[in-house]
Amino acid sequence: MKVAIVGAGIVGVTTAWELAHDGHRVTVFERHDTVAAETSFANAGVVAPGYVTPWAAPGMPGKVMKYLFVSHAPVRVGARLGPRTVGWMWRWWRACSDTAYRTNRARMLGLAQASRERLHWIVRELQLDYERADGYLVLLRDKSDLALARPGLSMLAELGLHFSLVDAGQCRRLEPGLHPETPLLAGVHLPDDEVGNCRQFAHLLRAEAQKLGAEFRLGAEVKAIAPGARPRVRWRASVAPDVSSAGPGSDDAGAGHARRAAAGAEASDEFDAVVLCAALGSLALLRPLRVRVPMAPVWGYSVTLPLRHLEAHPDAGPRSALMDERYKVAISRIGQRLRVAGSAELGGRADRFDPRALDTLYKVLHDWFPGVAALEQAQQWKGARPMLPDGPPVIGASGAQGVWLNLGHGSSGWALACGSARLLADAIAGRAAPSALEGLGVDRFR
Repeated sequence: MKVAIVGAGIVGVTTAWELAHDGHRVTVFERHDTVAAETSFANAGVVAPGYVTPWAAPGMPGKVMKYLFVSHAPVRVGARLGPRTVGWMWRWWRACSDTAYRTNRARMLGLAQASRERLHWIVRELQLDYERADGYLVLLRDKSDLALARPGLSMLAELGLHFSLVDAGQCRRLEPGLHPETPLLAGVHLPDDEVGNCRQFAHLLRAEAQKLGAEFRLGAEVKAIAPGARPRVRWRASVAPDVSSAGPGSDDAGAGHARRAAAGAEASDEFDAVVLCAALGSLALLRPLRVRVPMAPVWGYSVTLPLRHLEAHPDAGPRSALMDERYKVAISRIGQRLRVAGSAELGGRADRFDPRALDTLYKVLHDWFPGVAALEQAQQWKGARPMLPDGPPVIGASGAQGVWLNLGHGSSGWALACGSARLLADAIAGRAAPSALEGLGVDRFR
């Protein structure tokens, strides 16, 4: 089949590789001039299936209301919410029942576990070398943090996941760089989880997809999709097209068409199937098709900083990844750098950084690893997580002929990408068992 993919974040790139691996002729349209340029650019990098969980959880609405009056809040709600965001919050509130939460968490966990297995298989098969480390540690500052973590620990035990509740001394042996003066009661250690450079992995996998014949049209913005037995993609080259991105074995006619599409010009191509992986950018393309996906941006923040004096102090910073349970802030080791990521902001804007969110990131960094990073070289980032109100992503047929969806992974795109891509490829080929797609279809929102 000749398949178009719209969007080249981590979900789009993994989908491209899986479809090319299955023998399809793949063309990827990406409006930016590189892959992994938005939400996949500077995320926490954590792959921890046990902590892939719906935002819609029992008691969460009350917590959000309480956070309105907390200075270092993990969740913030903007003063001006549009009608779509309000509608999303209504759906989210309805999904916060215990029954819905357990069902949706089980679906996300199953997908996350399959995704981690597929990630490891891809890395072994292709011998990919990227920045990564094993282990994940959740820090509990005091008894109140432990009490809040107890329900999650019970669920981890029910699901049979490998973890251990360790005391403060064991936490400091696992992560010797932790500041000794910051109060610490205990931690949850998940040795099978990991941290990895999502953006670096996406670039490596793009190169592997190109070896299989996939073509990446970068700087190409899709303007419309016409569904049908042979769906058409109308697109515009927003910059001079990257013809060199056509891999060996790519569709010569398609590559030639890309060469003729000068910046600003529009073109149209026909495919056997179109897969939307463009996160929030997919909504405008789906609207004329009468496909409704209630997806909203939940903005996250990160700060990336080089580590200081590593030769003299090899234990500076974390060995792998950890999370401060109280503030929901992750601190990850990304090669020679440290990344601090967190916050969930509803009703925000891409060009407006909330100084309170950044203050919380720096506070948590200073609490656990004071002085280890070069603050003067900090790179601050804000990205829109494409969140669905009930938690799981949408994977499968859209209802419009020839158009497929792989959307709405929220803050877990990196943790769910490889499994989602494999499941979508199986669905297109007619190999996916109905049980594998249960609860992931767009029909659940009708």
